[in-house]
Amino acid sequence: MALTPSTMLPLGTEAPDFALPDTEGKTIRLADFGDAPALVVAFICNHCPYVKHVRHAFRDLAEELQSRGAAVVGISSNDVTTHPDDSPENMAREKAEVGYTFPYLYDEDQSAAKAYKAACTPDFYVFDRSRTLVYRGQLDGSRPGNDIPPSGDDLRAAVDAVLSGRDVSGEQKPSLGCNIKWKAGNEPDSFASA
Repeated sequence: MALTPSTMLPLGTEAPDFALPDTEGKTIRLADFGDAPALVVAFICNHCPYVKHVRHAFRDLAEELQSRGAAVVGISSNDVTTHPDDSPENMAREKAEVGYTFPYLYDEDQSAAKAYKAACTPDFYVFDRSRTLVYRGQLDGSRPGNDIPPSGDDLRAAVDAVLSGRDVSGEQKPSLGCNIKWKAGNEPDSFASA
């Protein structure tokens, strides 16, 4: 299992648009999150041990943030021909089993992952009300086997700052996890800063 870090998309990037099906087959677009004061976009999947390690902490944090007016969305971009555990049917089961309260979207053509320069699962992004990127990186310092319990502290601090009108700290650490499982021939050429 290769450990892959976030690409750390440049702060100030405008949120790339998307139109993706959720686990019920409804198309969800970036615009559907309206004028929520903060938007968390999480690239996750079902099978990755790094996601499994934090999924309940992320669920709890997402629920807390949603109760405070923030919007949250999860996106799975993995190739399901090589990783059938990440299929839309299994995504629906995962959402129900874990209790995700946010839309969980399937990025079949991997266009959203490419647009966001997502590199790993989990990979987290926070956008402010104008949908400008203010945070990208880790949920917290927890990793499988490092004996730090998942808390969501890094992501929570970023959203707390946005919701209270403060600047988000520029000191941000990349997430680490399994690489996005790209379809053959669909691998990004480069994640050089745009």
